[in-house]
Amino acid sequence: MVQLSRGDLARLAGVAERTIADFEGGRRTPIRATLGAIRKALETAGVIFVDENGEGPGVRLRKARHDEGTRPDDLNAGNDD
Repeated sequence: MVQLSRGDLARLAGVAERTIADFEGGRRTPIRATLGAIRKALETAGVIFVDENGEGPGVRLRKARHDEGTRPDDLNAGNDD
């Protein structure tokens, strides 16, 4: 959804890439602090966590604001000002 690789997410959350891989593979459950760091990294990248509302919890993407400018990943010679 937000174009983050496992390595990107690990770096942004300040955890080892192996931690992310183990969590994804169900090999271990991260401690509360690790879950918080992963959640914060995803929220910073634009993910909104939706609470249970009768249909179950979920996620959605934050709507881009016009004042956010160009994301660093989208910078290129074509949008150089």
